[in-house]
Amino acid sequence: MTDKTKDRQCVIAVTSSHMRVSLISVLCLLTATWVVAEQDRTRRQCVPIGGSIITNLAVVDANTTLGTATGDLKGAVAATILEVAPGENGSTIFTVQHHFVTEAGDTIAVDKAQATTAMVAPGLFAIVSYPVTIVGGTGRFDGATGSFENIGEADLNTGHTVFRYQGRVCFKVSEK
Repeated sequence: MTDKTKDRQCVIAVTSSHMRVSLISVLCLLTATWVVAEQDRTRRQCVPIGGSIITNLAVVDANTTLGTATGDLKGAVAATILEVAPGENGSTIFTVQHHFVTEAGDTIAVDKAQATTAMVAPGLFAIVSYPVTIVGGTGRFDGATGSFENIGEADLNTGHTVFRYQGRVCFKVSEK
């Protein structure tokens, strides 16, 4: 065998070996990704949620409501109005940060929300769209995800708000 033939065989062997290692690496990565996705899917229990929220405006400060939630999120709720801006077609958009504490003492963490409203009378706003996204919390809501939509109204003249919420929350299932 010539030196050139030996060199070609070495290159083929090395290339073939690298391809096997690369293929094995890709297969391991795909398998690991599938296993993690499958574990995440099996460790969550999703349930529908619903209830109502009633608050009074300007309890804590001029921009913060405080009140109660009934139903699946039963407990205390506060919402701070961060911004009020005009929206499309004469709507008004309220950017809000909520704070929930359930009756059991768990907190529910949520993203900032935007309530799109339509004025039905001076100072009286009907809720057109008001999605809220759950991003975790403490206790039962540790690692929870989900969302709920609200309908209702905000009366800035009296400082009263009332909402009906409906959605879904996914809880982590503890492995025992």
